[in-house]
Amino acid sequence: MHALSQKTALRDPVALGIISINMKIKLFNTLTRQLEDFKPINEGTVLMYNCGPTVYSPPHLGNMRAYVVADLWRRVFELNGLKVKQVINITDVGHLVSDNDSGEDKMEKAARQEGQSAWKIAKIYTLEFERSLAALKIQPPSVMPRATDHIAEQIEIIQILETKGFTYKIADGLYFDTHKFSGYGQLQRQALTEKLAGARVEVVPGKRQPQDFALWKFSPPETKRQMEWPSPWGVGFPGWHIECSAMARKYLGQPFDIHTGGVDHIPVHHANEIAQSEAAFGAPLAHYWLHSEFLNLATEKMSKSKGNTLTVKELAAKGIHPLAFRWFITSGHYRSHQTFSWLALAEAQKHLVSYQILRQRVATAELNEKTTGPAEKIKILNQKWRAALENDLDTPAALAHFYDFEKVANAGLDQQAWTAADQAASQTMLRDFDAVFAFNDDAILNPKIPSEIKALVARRETLRRQGQYDQADALRQQIAQQGFALEDAGQTTRVISLKTSP
Repeated sequence: MHALSQKTALRDPVALGIISINMKIKLFNTLTRQLEDFKPINEGTVLMYNCGPTVYSPPHLGNMRAYVVADLWRRVFELNGLKVKQVINITDVGHLVSDNDSGEDKMEKAARQEGQSAWKIAKIYTLEFERSLAALKIQPPSVMPRATDHIAEQIEIIQILETKGFTYKIADGLYFDTHKFSGYGQLQRQALTEKLAGARVEVVPGKRQPQDFALWKFSPPETKRQMEWPSPWGVGFPGWHIECSAMARKYLGQPFDIHTGGVDHIPVHHANEIAQSEAAFGAPLAHYWLHSEFLNLATEKMSKSKGNTLTVKELAAKGIHPLAFRWFITSGHYRSHQTFSWLALAEAQKHLVSYQILRQRVATAELNEKTTGPAEKIKILNQKWRAALENDLDTPAALAHFYDFEKVANAGLDQQAWTAADQAASQTMLRDFDAVFAFNDDAILNPKIPSEIKALVARRETLRRQGQYDQADALRQQIAQQGFALEDAGQTTRVISLKTSP
């Protein structure tokens, strides 16, 4: 029996020769269930892999929460002077409808349902994913590799596992034997015997253990799949998990620093990535594992399988700017469940608009050197919100400090007690804050408003004055469907664009 020792020393950054540098950033490592100081493998650089989407349908807001969180982590590292090499993969083959290696490939199923080729489906929804990233001001990754472009690399790792005795062949494919990997279950903190005791009985015939997983699936006899390739074991396609191991190793090496994803990836996908990568190469896959909790609708998570999803594109129809969703996401801690509501998004949008107004006020402020302004308070608040982010990305605490800054700055501006020192401290605060949160968008306050929209806004104002609120709300929705939102403040109404500027 082959077994790979999983001693703590294998994951000790000191034992692995990681260069020690003075870092203030702490993160919660799912692998150890502890808050740890972040120490990159290579001084000055962060190697980060984010599990990407399976591109068989539009990415929903629950999916996008994980990418907002990953982007926030990346920006925190960059604010601290680190370079980040980030990989987000595109799964365009091999993800079956069931986690137990049964059912159709999601890509082939979507192709059949939509009357398109699987390749076309992948192209359509990859583009939709990229548009969602841009709308939420999520920075493009350094590399966005596709599984179908890395078949050779996946076959190579499977061959290594076969040579080392970690595989077995059954009628429908080649499988990884988890019983031969002594560290299986370390991420989810579940021993192999516990998994066996609680495993589902509906498994693929021939699997030795229910948690064994496919490395290579064979094309059904006498059936021509749209996506299939020759291999040493027969014509077929790779399993879902092997792609991430192959692409992460190719672009980041092994080990790399950080692997992220949703909590739903912990028990199966990430557990299997660790098993196959470490069995093949005898080294950790990643040193730190960061997982985002679910975004819920009422009492259940948002998911495609439940049919209760919403997309970034659908926000505009409700008059919500994509950055308001980003603000909403940052109002909750990434390791806590978050409940979606339109009311919460409307509140986030008010904060978003107030932020733009404050930036504008600071930029155009008149200085009064005869007064003593809030510069020292602002400097302290700038330190506090940054410290909150460096403590396991505590975005709610960071926002709380920013709200304090808003109060202090607006009070100083209202009282015309604003000095050059206040101006400098505020500009530094706003610059650093936006470098991480990316909320600033000039078009929010200064959109180009077509004449037909101006006419609808005027008509709505008339209806409001006449007390015809149902008709006024109907016009608001009509305006939203054309890409603009209305923010009412007393007797005035502000028109904002719902499109994120490049």
